[in-house]
Amino acid sequence: MKLRTFTLLLITTFFIHHASAQNAVPTAETVLNAALKKASVEKKKVLVVFHASWCGWCRKMEASLNDPSVKPFFDKNYVIADLVVYESKGKENLENPGAVDLLKKYNNADQGLPTWLIFDAQQNLLADSQMRPEGAKLGTKGENTGCPSAEKEVQHFLQSLKKSSNPTQADLDKIEARFRKNAA
Repeated sequence: MKLRTFTLLLITTFFIHHASAQNAVPTAETVLNAALKKASVEKKKVLVVFHASWCGWCRKMEASLNDPSVKPFFDKNYVIADLVVYESKGKENLENPGAVDLLKKYNNADQGLPTWLIFDAQQNLLADSQMRPEGAKLGTKGENTGCPSAEKEVQHFLQSLKKSSNPTQADLDKIEARFRKNAA
């Protein structure tokens, strides 16, 4: 009887461990490396968006990037990688381990949400969500645009897209129109 109980306990432990392992949130490194690999193969850039479930502007950013009017542009030019950070108490299990460290590495940890970074396939930072004074280097502290909506924020986003891809004027017009809707 003891052997049967032990075997049942061992099997139950295995299944519980296996089920919890499958529900584990991937690390930021895992998510970013997969996006970089895909970007390299597909000759695209990587747009990393940091967000949290409580963040209304994060939902607006996601809706904007997935809007049918602009989604083809982003699908053609970017691999989008989503990372969860700064979750509210009780939801910390949704966070990607290491995502806050990635924000810190690129001088964006105190910028609010959403925050976005654009990399080439070799993980060279090309642009981010911080608006800086004219001529300031990428590492200089700036003001987070978050989900662009105000004219100045949208223009910064468009400039970031120009630095990292080759949008047509029609692409830029559609993206500007879509993101300006966020101001309403």
